[in-house]
Amino acid sequence: MGNLGIIVGLVILYLISCIKIFNEYERAVIFRLGRVLDKPKGPGIVFVLWPIDRAVKVSLRLVTLDVPPQDIITKDNVSAKVNAVAYFRVMDPIKATIEVQDYQFATSQMAQTTLRSVIGEMELDDLLSQREKINNTLQTILDKQTDPWGIKVSNVEVKHVDLSEELRRAMARQAEAERERRAKVIAAEGEYQAAEKICQAAELMEKSPMALQLRYLQTLVEIGKENNTTTLFPIPIDIFKAFTDKK
Repeated sequence: MGNLGIIVGLVILYLISCIKIFNEYERAVIFRLGRVLDKPKGPGIVFVLWPIDRAVKVSLRLVTLDVPPQDIITKDNVSAKVNAVAYFRVMDPIKATIEVQDYQFATSQMAQTTLRSVIGEMELDDLLSQREKINNTLQTILDKQTDPWGIKVSNVEVKHVDLSEELRRAMARQAEAERERRAKVIAAEGEYQAAEKICQAAELMEKSPMALQLRYLQTLVEIGKENNTTTLFPIPIDIFKAFTDKK
């Protein structure tokens, strides 16, 4: 009876040790005699019959991957450091276990090489102004490359572009020159439009001489509104022409 009790106790301890509990966001990939079972187990209680079975725990939660700064030379030969962040999750635990040794490390390395490849094919102006396009391109390429591993890359965002101080000063001078150019163009366009309107007004007054006289009188009224104002009455040259013709 004593030996039987010991055996029963050992069997109970063995069965208890075979019980594994997995959370809602976890799945167990079971290898039975070296061969993977068709479907992952969990969540909840899973029986792992050691040493016949071996369980590999895989998390299904969204993973935030920080892509470290990469030294990149753009298409127009500008050196820059670019870092990014990628979001992915495991969609197929079996593929993530048997197709790649460490899916998180592999995804990180793939994200770094993809970032260098994509940014290296773009010019600096596009890098600074087309963030959304770059993010979509990175996400599409990275998702396609990691799909055989059972991983879904949901989003990739370029976080920061670090440029040298000399390049920043050059870009600041370029931006200032561009603002001055735009200001001069706007001022020139304003002068052109004003001159065009003045010419149109002159043509209209030429057709109606009384309009010129009324405008003259209106100007005198506006001048007379101010106190201590000296008013000058210009005399048309045509008045003196009559006297010069008599001579």
